[in-house]
Amino acid sequence: MGVLSRFLYLAILCWKKIDSPQLGLENGNDMFDTMTITKAGASLCAALLALLLAGWASDGLYSVGTASHGEEHVSGYPIEVADAGSAEPAEEVVEVAFADVYSAADAGAGEGLWRQCQACHSLEQGANGVGPYLYGVVGRAKHSVDGFNYSDGIRALEGDWTPENLNGFLEAPREYAPGTAMAYNGMRKVEDRANLIAYLATIGN
Repeated sequence: MGVLSRFLYLAILCWKKIDSPQLGLENGNDMFDTMTITKAGASLCAALLALLLAGWASDGLYSVGTASHGEEHVSGYPIEVADAGSAEPAEEVVEVAFADVYSAADAGAGEGLWRQCQACHSLEQGANGVGPYLYGVVGRAKHSVDGFNYSDGIRALEGDWTPENLNGFLEAPREYAPGTAMAYNGMRKVEDRANLIAYLATIGN
């Protein structure tokens, strides 16, 4: 408020000079008549009022630590900071054996998944297509279909197409049998693979 005090002091001095009978009289002529003095006074009062309002507003906006109702209030915006100690632990991933998933498989749901395979395979015995027929495939020896030209990747495999082996192949064919000609990228959900194998197990077995 130091600037305001100086401004008020200068305003009073100017008013005294304006109101002085010695000011403005030169050669018997008044330089300031009553109307001029009134306008000057009104202008000073308006400027002083504007300055007072500006000072009051700035004090209200930028004051920090002023007391109100017995408490200290600090201007600003609250920022919520997450408490590191309250962070929830990461959900533990539990590996489930395929045998357990397969025991609860739904062959009916697997029939719907079979549509992804029927473009290249058939469920009719002896009817090969782009891939060998899958009639009785569950439990069948690998690369054992007569008349089908298997890729080197499949020929390198040993054993039978057990549910576990079919699960590994359906999950990632190129990883299970490197060099396979099968273009299928794989079935990611273990539940889907179990359901599909359960459905194939009902065909020809």
